[in-house]
Amino acid sequence: MSAEERFDAVVVGAGPGGKHAARGLTKAGQKVAVVEAELVGGECPFWACMPSKTLLRPIEAQGEAAHVAGLDRPALHWDEVARYRDYMVSDHDDTAKAEKLAEAGVEIVRGRARLDGPNRVAVGERTLRADRIVLAPGTTSAIPPIEGLDGIGYWTNREATALEAVPESAIVLGGGPVGVELAQMLARFGARTTLVEAAPRLLARETAPVGDLLAELLADDGIDVRLGTKASQAEAAGAGVRVHLAAGDAVEAERLVIAVGRRPRTEGLGLESVGIAVADDGSIPVDAHCRAAAGVWAVGDVTGVAPFTHVASYQARIAVDAILGRPREADYRAVPRVVFTDPEVAAVGETPEQARERGVDVGVAGGSLSDLDRTQTYGRELQGAYGVVADRGAGIALGAWAVGPLASEWIHPIALAILVRTPLGVLSESMAQFPSFAEAWPMAARELSA
Repeated sequence: MSAEERFDAVVVGAGPGGKHAARGLTKAGQKVAVVEAELVGGECPFWACMPSKTLLRPIEAQGEAAHVAGLDRPALHWDEVARYRDYMVSDHDDTAKAEKLAEAGVEIVRGRARLDGPNRVAVGERTLRADRIVLAPGTTSAIPPIEGLDGIGYWTNREATALEAVPESAIVLGGGPVGVELAQMLARFGARTTLVEAAPRLLARETAPVGDLLAELLADDGIDVRLGTKASQAEAAGAGVRVHLAAGDAVEAERLVIAVGRRPRTEGLGLESVGIAVADDGSIPVDAHCRAAAGVWAVGDVTGVAPFTHVASYQARIAVDAILGRPREADYRAVPRVVFTDPEVAAVGETPEQARERGVDVGVAGGSLSDLDRTQTYGRELQGAYGVVADRGAGIALGAWAVGPLASEWIHPIALAILVRTPLGVLSESMAQFPSFAEAWPMAARELSA
């Protein structure tokens, strides 16, 4: 066995969380190694956030133009879209990202990591020793136990965002953020699309009006939305697939896309060697400082807190501060959640249902996007809604949601208000630019204050 290589810290995984942790520790003078089995940068830049949003932007722009007076609906040119997508993902080449991380002073170790007892990380024949280990292995697509699925070809988010040609038809299993984004992308690029979701509504994490409205909007795109049913069997059908549903019917398409969720990459990681027991969903439990065990921290999707790049980066900062002796507790009360459909869906904080479960005296205010003058200037026949969830007793906002153009941008004022516990009276008197979608928040606050 080769001699142990000493580091101040070893980071497992070079995705957003791992990268930010490594850079933060290196900047503080620590000798840091990052272990990565795939591409430096992780899922987000190569198979998830960046390629999916790049593919969604053309169909969003086309949809926006269709609502604007005096504009023709622009044509989509798939070859140009695909070339730009390939540019955005660097043709799945991580050389530039790896070089940038190395220039910051981080040593990159290629291979699959396994914890080998306290303070030890095995990578092939190498053994890395460090008093501080940060786990950021991320997640992978969850594959449901559907009879016959192993015998047919299917896509996950990786194949769907790297597609070379748009299929004639597609079945998307899963009505969460990934499923609805991919379904709309495929449908607007010309694929006859069926979306299957086991829950009674789309985006089951959000309040019911959001999922109900999105289902209507996707149906307007020609998507066959099947709710309250799931796939029970899959089989080859000619050059495509046939999926039998629990409801008793079946659907056929050229491609099957699996988007039912994610599972943590903890298998084979050696967590038991440092006394870490995963949760029921396979995630690594962490405390308020992202500490998972003595000398071990975990950040990003693997913690099961919230599957977002911005949360991974935030947790990395929390973990780095704890490691460097300046601990602060993580606060997840105001994490933005965005689905980049057209129109966009954005939410933050608690839903009314979640707040009521805690015994809060809940107030809800909001309305249709048509209540805002900005909607009329932005386009014709736009559909959307917004709402604010409040604690009447405390007089503060607990959560909010928006369905509409650029919702990913105008969710942030209310997210900040939730984070700093801005009184509803103050929020109601804040001045939003006229006309803007952000006027929704003081309008809702005035209704709640009254």
